[in-house]
Amino acid sequence: MTLSNKYTPLSGKKILLGITGSIAAYKSAFLIRLLIKNGAEVQVVLSPYALEFVTPLTLSTLSKKPVLFEFSEKKTGEWHSHVKLCEWADIFVIAPATANTMAKCANGIADNLLTTTYLSAKCPVVFAPAMDLDMFRHTTTQQNITILKQNGNIVLETNSGELASGLEGSGRMKEPEEILDFLKEFFQKKKSLTNKTFLVTAGPTYEKIDPVRYIGNFSSGKMGFAIAEEIANRGGKVFLIAGPVTLKPQHPNIHLFPVTTANEMFEIAMEKFPECNGAVMAAAVSDYRVKNAANTKIKRENKNLTLELVPNKDIAEALGKIKNSKQILCGFALETDNEYENALKKLKKKKLDFIVL
Repeated sequence: MTLSNKYTPLSGKKILLGITGSIAAYKSAFLIRLLIKNGAEVQVVLSPYALEFVTPLTLSTLSKKPVLFEFSEKKTGEWHSHVKLCEWADIFVIAPATANTMAKCANGIADNLLTTTYLSAKCPVVFAPAMDLDMFRHTTTQQNITILKQNGNIVLETNSGELASGLEGSGRMKEPEEILDFLKEFFQKKKSLTNKTFLVTAGPTYEKIDPVRYIGNFSSGKMGFAIAEEIANRGGKVFLIAGPVTLKPQHPNIHLFPVTTANEMFEIAMEKFPECNGAVMAAAVSDYRVKNAANTKIKRENKNLTLELVPNKDIAEALGKIKNSKQILCGFALETDNEYENALKKLKKKKLDFIVL
């Protein structure tokens, strides 16, 4: 029995695969093969420059469908409706997605069948970027990626490694096997949190000492971001309030609110929590801030420096006071001694429903 005869999360799924003009286009042939083996139905749409890298004959042989790259067939005059393509598809995957195509999609430019189809898409759209390091890092490309995400699309992270130019770094398209795994997970996730909204805090907060120094901690934000992604994958909407971190959310259901200080995090949390079904307080919030932060750099003139610290507002405790009986509040406890006793005390004091020790 072949894999295509067995049930997989992709069995019967209709996947519209957009291929653009990148050297990584050859990998799309392998992706088509994997999708077909896993029971998916694949319709390929090419951008004009993709024809420079892959042939319709190869792709149509693998997908078992005619490959589309023009609005109509020159010989027969048959019209390829971009609207019907989108109505047919369960998901639209653009892999590889060049900087050029992403820029067009981000800015509403519909000058070929692929980009016109994107603008008509009602199904989820996934971009798998592929480009050289400097193009990927360019401010314009990063802005376009941000726009695509804000518009509800999924933009996969690129891999790092050797690029076609010989440079080393980010910009490599996800391997076909990785894209396959993503699609499997996308379709098999139980949407148990559909129509639910959660607030998640993540990362550290920084409290200013002077214009160049601050009090902070080593939190990476990975825990909070992972929780936010899992909630979103299960169908929930997430307000993610994150301190200064290098991470970026991937799922379009995650709405990011970047902050720096504990007070900024407090204000947004208090504003958004009434809209939520629950909150997960995974951030490492500074307990104290400098009472009178200096407006100019503190010079190293004295051997000793004394800073007067005042407590920050306790965000979890504040939310515990305003939460209703239908809202769930989860906190975290990082302790160095009497772990269980201190965590239990925090659970009761802050009116938490759960605490992670």
